[in-house]
Amino acid sequence: MYGAGDFARTVEILARDCGHEVLGCIDDTAQNPHALGTFSAVCESHPPADCGVVMAIGYRDLGSRWKAWLRLRAAGYASPALIHPRAYVAAQAVLADGCQVMAGAVVDVRSSVGEASVLWPCANVNHDSRVGANCFVSPSATLCGFVQIGDGSFIGAGAVVVDHCVVPPHSFIKAASLTRGPRQ
Repeated sequence: MYGAGDFARTVEILARDCGHEVLGCIDDTAQNPHALGTFSAVCESHPPADCGVVMAIGYRDLGSRWKAWLRLRAAGYASPALIHPRAYVAAQAVLADGCQVMAGAVVDVRSSVGEASVLWPCANVNHDSRVGANCFVSPSATLCGFVQIGDGSFIGAGAVVVDHCVVPPHSFIKAASLTRGPRQ
């Protein structure tokens, strides 16, 4: 796992629930004494041919998170989507590498979730919607049909984005809010 903070503990459980073995975490800040080491050290001790890496850096700094994602991809690490066994993902939905779909989340027909994005428990991405790369859709947030969420956006818990809305990249939508525009 790339990251060693609070979010990493959640991602570790998700990875195990998805049937993966977790070897440890990468910590570039050297704040976790139990980490495998920095990214550079782990590239040597656990090369891409031997294992994959899941993104476990949280949403507090989405820019830094994206840079870390690009580093692990450039190094050649596989990072498949993690889909909790109790999530629903329609057969016609598309999930990019590195996205994480927690228990109870829904990705409806003809929807897509971009690379390294996270859908928290009970997040609902309804039909024909698109979540960009490196986004966080918080617990119980609802994206109605034909919604477009720009890259690097954060959607708060319980927020509702109504049909046909376009949310620009790097947006922050507060918890329990209603977003109506701009529309497609």
